[in-house]
Amino acid sequence: MAYQQMANLYDQLMGDAPYDQWLAFTEEIFRQSGKTIQHVADLGCGTGQLTTRLAGAGFDTIGVDYSEDMLSYAQQRSSQENLTIQWIHQDLRELEGLTNLDAVVSYCDVINYITSIEELSKVFCNIHGMLKPKGIFIFDVHSIFHVQNNFVQQTFADVNDDISYIWFCTAGDDIGEMYHDLTFFVADGDKFARFEEAHHQQTYSIEVYKSLLTDAGFENINLYGDFSLKKESVYDGTERIFFVCEKRSGK
Repeated sequence: MAYQQMANLYDQLMGDAPYDQWLAFTEEIFRQSGKTIQHVADLGCGTGQLTTRLAGAGFDTIGVDYSEDMLSYAQQRSSQENLTIQWIHQDLRELEGLTNLDAVVSYCDVINYITSIEELSKVFCNIHGMLKPKGIFIFDVHSIFHVQNNFVQQTFADVNDDISYIWFCTAGDDIGEMYHDLTFFVADGDKFARFEEAHHQQTYSIEVYKSLLTDAGFENINLYGDFSLKKESVYDGTERIFFVCEKRSGK
């Protein structure tokens, strides 16, 4: 994924993103676990919208992202809000140096950017290594239903005074695979600057995720659909699937 030029537009484009819902979901899952949760990492943190919310809620928070530009905005945000957050520039496939965390979260379909089984297995193993025994891992992904019915072969567009975009989403070779080709037009004085972004995502069946999580050393895997806090609330039309699991003791 690129995100170099999009970093300074990201918050504007994601103005309707449900950050408060992600926070509320996370806090309630933590509460239901009965565990003492203090040290939390947010993987694929972007500009730090959720990370700063977690820190503001009292958690000792670490934000990790592959984009240095995104992290620059995240750091500015935490400074403006007088929050102490550790920001780390790392690829999820090469995570290292973080251990003994109480919880790891990764939202906004970050895990869908891990587009091969081999790399996804490695990411789950890396996250397993970050957690203390019985530590909690929460992430969300697009459902296959959502990808097949609401994304692939669709065109999206938005026109505003200062920024407009055209977004083509095409299917990949595999079920759950999609490519996003975005063209942005950004106001620059009396002209518009144009730039393009290309993104590749892959989602897998619930069974694949469960198998990879189990192999990586996770247990007590529970599913939640579309921000519902009721376990196993995933049905055929669910768009966003949440996985909540914990690190198995002794591995």
